Amino acid sequence: MTDKKTINLLSSICSIMFRKNFFGIYHGAISAKTDQHRFLINKSDSMFDKMDENAYCDLSIITQDYRWNTASMDSHIHANIYNNIHEAKYIAFGVPLYTTAYSLTHDKIVFEDYFGKTAFNELPIYDPGDFSTWYNRNGLEITKYLKESHNHVMIIKGVGTYVYDRDINSLLKKIAILENSCRLLSLKSSF
Repeated sequence: MTDKKTINLLSSICSIMFRKNFFGIYHGAISAKTDQHRFLINKSDSMFDKMDENAYCDLSIITQDYRWNTASMDSHIHANIYNNIHEAKYIAFGVPLYTTAYSLTHDKIVFEDYFGKTAFNELPIYDPGDFSTWYNRNGLEITKYLKESHNHVMIIKGVGTYVYDRDINSLLKKIAILENSCRLLSLKSSF
């Protein structure tokens, strides 16, 4: 396996993100680039509230081997992002409840709270089109979108949110601000 420090870091982050509803049971993906051609990602059967060294796969960005069979179904997307966006060191995909719900009825998020406004101001919501072909297209479309994005965030209507960053704390901050801001927008609409 790979370095224990990275595994422990990802495991503690998974637990936090699970409690905050970014990850669901068996739903989501988190990875860390460990060198120029390798990355660590959760397995497809990982339970995000109880991650240990057996919950991860060490994969090659360039070639697929038997380990890809047990890796997250999002592994090809993470590999494509690492291969094309060199500043990506950490990637997370999840289905944060308020952000995903907000995406169903909007084309963009216009932030109204202080933290959302100062961090993002506004974020577009990507429409994936036909869901029946999304899995065949998502690797290229997500990578292309993130490569052209200056904020390293992609909100996909009815699917979830991809975030990457060079620093794990910056990644977590983006996720927290995004979800908290969408929660505030949801609460605002109920008054």
